[in-house]
Amino acid sequence: MKDNTVRQADESTATVCDISRRSQPAPGFRRKRLTVPDAPAWGTLEALESEAIHILREVAGEFQNPVLLFSGGKDSVVLTRLAEKAFRPGRFPFALLHIDTGHNFPEVIAFRDRFVAGLGERLIVRSVEDSIRGGRVVLKSPIESRNASQSVTLLDTIAELGIDACIGGARRDEEKARAKERVFSFRDLFGEWDPRNQRPELWNLYNARVHDGQHMRVFPLSNWTELDVWRYIAREELAVPSLYFAHEREIVRRGSVLAPVSHLIRPTQGEASESLSVRFRTVGDMSCTCPVASRATTVGEIIAETTVARISERGATRLDDQASEASMELRKREGYF
Repeated sequence: MKDNTVRQADESTATVCDISRRSQPAPGFRRKRLTVPDAPAWGTLEALESEAIHILREVAGEFQNPVLLFSGGKDSVVLTRLAEKAFRPGRFPFALLHIDTGHNFPEVIAFRDRFVAGLGERLIVRSVEDSIRGGRVVLKSPIESRNASQSVTLLDTIAELGIDACIGGARRDEEKARAKERVFSFRDLFGEWDPRNQRPELWNLYNARVHDGQHMRVFPLSNWTELDVWRYIAREELAVPSLYFAHEREIVRRGSVLAPVSHLIRPTQGEASESLSVRFRTVGDMSCTCPVASRATTVGEIIAETTVARISERGATRLDDQASEASMELRKREGYF
């Protein structure tokens, strides 16, 4: 049998204590159940929004010359909405920056200009085309993907403008390398990222110190998912480019992806193009961004599709990420977003 007694002895006396009685309340005594104040469960839009606003205000308070990377895509649209909630009625304490590859979808560029005009904030645009003309970027062919080449233009712009922090819309659920990112992701004098040389982030405390020439990439949406982004777009009634909704487009089937036919992507020998109802889950360089088959024409229908999706948006649609398992990490080490 189990002995429920503990004997304690000293030089003068011995006491016996029955530990089975310790958990029993006194007669007529009712324990009060401890409760915590009502608060949104972690993962709800309210909690994610609050965290992102806190991060944006940390950037404004800690850095001298930050920028918000704005491509016109859904994540950067959400970031601008969060910035409005963080800083309005004042102006943003940072400019918007877009690195234009020259191969962006025309619909997205048109949306970018309309959106920023309505926002009333300053937009800085730097072009990979200028980097090519200046000899900073050398391509093998005019139709080669310029996606990775954005790193050169971005790092040149950071040096030119003395930028010490770039706010981006990357999320950890997008891709394995991005899952390694901290919220405040340190970049060295060469703009390179070393996943083994990142700073600890305890609770919501961030180390924002950088020396001259170094900078930080900051990701307020790190803990969001693609589904969270679309639910936030629905809640805030945000406008996004038309490419996100189902439309008829000429495509070529290449393995598991649907490559959109354009002046950069043409059917090769043995391939036949077809017209299909598709939408884009992410919008980037036309040479490497593919759509998915879809008939979702509203945000609600997109949310329903996203709820049952089993492949991340980049995994399903980005050709450059499928070159190898480490392709994104290698690009990030060289200064990619």
